[in-house]
Amino acid sequence: MTGYGQGLAYFQNKTIRVEIRTLNARTTESRSRMPNVYRDKEMEVRKWMTDELSRGKIDISISVEQEVEGDDGSMLNHNLFKKYYNELFTLKQTLGIEGGDMMQAVLSIPNVMVSYEELAPEEEWKVVQSAIGEALADIKKFRLGEGKILEREMVNGVEKIEKYLEEIVPFEEARLPKVREKLRKALDEFLVSQQVDHNRFEQELIYYIEKLDITEEKVRLAQHCMYFKNELNNTEELKGKKLGFIAQEMGREINTLGAKAQDSEIQLLVVNMKDELEKIKEQLANIL
Repeated sequence: MTGYGQGLAYFQNKTIRVEIRTLNARTTESRSRMPNVYRDKEMEVRKWMTDELSRGKIDISISVEQEVEGDDGSMLNHNLFKKYYNELFTLKQTLGIEGGDMMQAVLSIPNVMVSYEELAPEEEWKVVQSAIGEALADIKKFRLGEGKILEREMVNGVEKIEKYLEEIVPFEEARLPKVREKLRKALDEFLVSQQVDHNRFEQELIYYIEKLDITEEKVRLAQHCMYFKNELNNTEELKGKKLGFIAQEMGREINTLGAKAQDSEIQLLVVNMKDELEKIKEQLANIL
């Protein structure tokens, strides 16, 4: 499920900011960005995220701002600096280039400035943990709000499917007699020209018409719709896979209804049901 949360904490002259973002995904994938002073805690943070947020793409960013500028934990690689400076100076003289801040140019070259940051003390890490906890609480609140919106939309979609199912009833009453008459007319010439056992033919016709009966599909689809809504109200936290399975079963019954219908009005209602079910499936991609 998509979401965003942030947390702030303070340690001495530092402001520690934590941001967590989540995106929909069938599997769990976590990424983290944090200062090197916290590098020994990276796996701990990732596990914390996956335990709390379940599946999906999880991105956590920890940044630190210092109010007072001081020792930034870096030092100059003198030999490398001299080497690059001399080469740039020679190139500048050869090409006749004037001006330019050579000092800044050399300092921006990778590895000229070497970091010697030490790991953060445990007291500082406890403060960072409080910021992470705040961000987690924030993102859970965000996702809960989104979940309520999705729940309303899915209930609305299921209720529309139930409404279309009820609208099938009047068309169904006239459907089988129309199918029977259509078959009789189509086979009139065949019956006249061929020696056919009329009793046997009548039995086969009845069997065929019974195969077109959609009562069972209607009952099962109604049950699946009820089960889907009940599952949405379930307090169980992880229900996305179960809802996905129920939606799959709903789709199977709707497809069978369409295949058996033999009626343009019912086919139109089946198309509407499929449209609503597709919307529900898209929303289920956001559910854990």
